[in-house]
Amino acid sequence: MNLLFVSSEAYPLIKTGGLADVAGALPAALARTGVDARLLVPGYPAALDAAAKRRPAIDLGDPMGVGETRLIPAKMPDSGLPVWLIDCPALYDRPGGPYMDTNGRDWPDNHMRFAMLSRVATILAIGGALIGWRPDIVHANDWQAGLVPIYLNQWMGQRPSTVFTIHNLQFQGLFDASVVPAVGLGAENFAVDGVEYHGMVSYMKAGLQYADRLTTVSPTYAREIQTEAFGGGLHGVLRERATDLTGILNGADYDLWNPATDPILPGHFSARKLDGKAACKAALQKEMGLEEDPRAPLIGVVSRFSEQKGLDLVLDVIEAVQPEGAQLVVVGTGDPALEQAYAQATKVRPGRVAAYIGYDEELAHRVLAGCDILAVPSRFEPCGLTQIYALRYGTLPVVRRTGGLADTVVDISEEPKRGTGFLFEQPTAEMLLATLRRAMDLYLREKDWQAAIRRAMNQDFGWDRAAVRYLDLYDTLT
Repeated sequence: MNLLFVSSEAYPLIKTGGLADVAGALPAALARTGVDARLLVPGYPAALDAAAKRRPAIDLGDPMGVGETRLIPAKMPDSGLPVWLIDCPALYDRPGGPYMDTNGRDWPDNHMRFAMLSRVATILAIGGALIGWRPDIVHANDWQAGLVPIYLNQWMGQRPSTVFTIHNLQFQGLFDASVVPAVGLGAENFAVDGVEYHGMVSYMKAGLQYADRLTTVSPTYAREIQTEAFGGGLHGVLRERATDLTGILNGADYDLWNPATDPILPGHFSARKLDGKAACKAALQKEMGLEEDPRAPLIGVVSRFSEQKGLDLVLDVIEAVQPEGAQLVVVGTGDPALEQAYAQATKVRPGRVAAYIGYDEELAHRVLAGCDILAVPSRFEPCGLTQIYALRYGTLPVVRRTGGLADTVVDISEEPKRGTGFLFEQPTAEMLLATLRRAMDLYLREKDWQAAIRRAMNQDFGWDRAAVRYLDLYDTLT
């Protein structure tokens, strides 16, 4: 089976969130099953610099009317998976991130930048002579690749099947209706049963309407997004396509996230030998300027700062957990108001609260290894990866019962012999605080805490398991 995996980011080339981890790991896991998987990503400067074994570029002409475009074959620097990078300087050669400029504003031509990603995917899918390879399946991810299915449906000849994965329905790729001709769509596509969404163009809706199969990143989220509360206005479309929608849980790359071998950590440990975790905690407290107290329950947060992630709830409980002796370390960036609030919290409670405003991949590893508890109080969470990583690092998650959080964490209070963390129902500060207190109560019972850590570390959410589910889905299309 030949698979073209289309994504706007892929670790370690470029990363802003969990999509990059998925795109870096899932195609590689599928390749281990014998699939000829290849990855397509935009040629941002950082991605071009990071790619390995680059070969001579293939000229694509000017497929979107914005300037000369080339395809650069290369390899992923970690897995060796084949990757194509779209070299279009007019769209990608600029400072800033994949989606925003250096001031945090969306690029005004994002409609063209990601239409180009979908257009080049279509060229590869139907133009096998160009590269000597054609996919049987094109797997497009999130709104940035949402036009792939509609472009392929416009093709009158033989085409590959399409799978479209929703990683987060909150981000829908909405643009003014005036972009319709610019991105190569017809007036007939701008309709209720096409890409139109409240008078705008929705790239997410394009993927949902035109792909042969739909997936999302956890079974619970697949059910939630068919409801008005979680469906972002697209629940009707998703209910209509319910028989084509599958929830497949994301995974973890245990080559990268393994406390027994992780080169980033100051100490190594495993479920059988936990000694190194104490060394990681002591080193983290020192690094972050916290009081070096091995007995203090250390709560960690590694997250984008947003309302979705419930980071405001953590702020609301900081003072209340101080009498319990708890410490808090936060790593993240996003909403400026939350950034300022966490920076202020470190000044008010020095030695007890520490925050790193920004994203540092290596620091994330050290936080997940050094903390005792991970807080993930999301109002909704399609899958979540930090709680999966935390489980492997023996850091017990406190999570809201939603999406992939509900699918990956078993509540210790409900199932003492199987439990791996703590869940709460409603996204309120009161429920978060009560659940953190449950976790800290167990922390004081060392024998029970150690048993829970070992259960957590023995969970297997590896990508090979998810790859089998995707392979079964692909098989229904070939």
